[in-house]
Amino acid sequence: MEMRLRQILKHNYFNMHKNIAVLPGDGVGPEVVAVSVKVLKTIAKLYQHDFTFEEGYIGGCAIDKFGDPFPKETQSLCEKSDAILCGAIGDPKFDNDPSAKVRPEQGLLKMRKVLGLYANIRPISTFVGLEDKSPLKPEIVKGVDFIVVRELTGGIYFGEPRGRNEDGTKAFDTCVYSKEEIVRVAKFAFELAKTRKRKLTVVDKANVLATSRLWRQTIQEMSPTYPDIVIDYMFVDNAAMQIIKRPSDFDVIVTENMFGDILTDEASVITGSIGMLPSASIGIKTALFEPIHGSFPKATGQNRANPVGTILSSAMLLEYSFDMIKEASLIRQAVINTLKDGFGTIDIVSANPLGTMELGDKIIDYINRGTLSQ
Repeated sequence: MEMRLRQILKHNYFNMHKNIAVLPGDGVGPEVVAVSVKVLKTIAKLYQHDFTFEEGYIGGCAIDKFGDPFPKETQSLCEKSDAILCGAIGDPKFDNDPSAKVRPEQGLLKMRKVLGLYANIRPISTFVGLEDKSPLKPEIVKGVDFIVVRELTGGIYFGEPRGRNEDGTKAFDTCVYSKEEIVRVAKFAFELAKTRKRKLTVVDKANVLATSRLWRQTIQEMSPTYPDIVIDYMFVDNAAMQIIKRPSDFDVIVTENMFGDILTDEASVITGSIGMLPSASIGIKTALFEPIHGSFPKATGQNRANPVGTILSSAMLLEYSFDMIKEASLIRQAVINTLKDGFGTIDIVSANPLGTMELGDKIIDYINRGTLSQ
């Protein structure tokens, strides 16, 4: 799958010395990120690039150390870096305490807001040979290849006011969107659709929500600027069903923050494992790259988390932040070849599964083989 976001972002990339902020996060985050850094170091050596890696804290580990899920030290590190590689965040000790006022997820939300990361890009594609790992029938998931563009800095996750009444018997959240926020992410989705099959599905709840009606109106106003893009409007409940019934019919989906959060997690199971999928968060400042899976605390330190999503996130980092197309393609092909030959962690391989580090080393071996065959 080829996603040419560089055509949209129009950055200049000439300096092969790059600073990468590494935020391992919580749970299995440090394990899968360590594998991805090893992959990136392999690429740097093969192609004579100079990557500098500097670690920072985010999420639960940052709360434990600084009392802040996105401390100033981490913000400064991100702002001075050329790209950010992030692991998962989250910790059961916060999830199980409804009274906790500071939570790991607040660090991610704050980082998105501070860095202006307004568009989250999640590719959903199946891997040849792993169709039977999906809970859906192989004939349904075969050849699935679509991208969800999720608005990332607005909506109910950021809206004010929010809270509870004085006696705590009622709670309220506010969903807010401005036309400017919608135009910004919709333009990104339109431009992305131009590089693919020229089909854009707009997911909303315009029959009920005022914010969704603003979304639909705004995109309808923009559509004459993109006469070659076929636009389909779909209510979110129907979209949730159709992603399962006919996932191969989708190309680019654009939607608001909460709908995008839910739909992409739903779509991730199409591949057979949530550990397989990468993501990119693009915005005003430095871009962020991370797997879509959670921190998987039960597997922490057990060397069994799937590193593929994080490795593919590092491939996205190379392509979209550094314009290293050849290097990113080599990583993706190495992952494909590794999986095709039957190697994988326990979530995708039942017989003789590899550990997190071992699968990473196997992919690196395929990277080196791919270089020799060029």
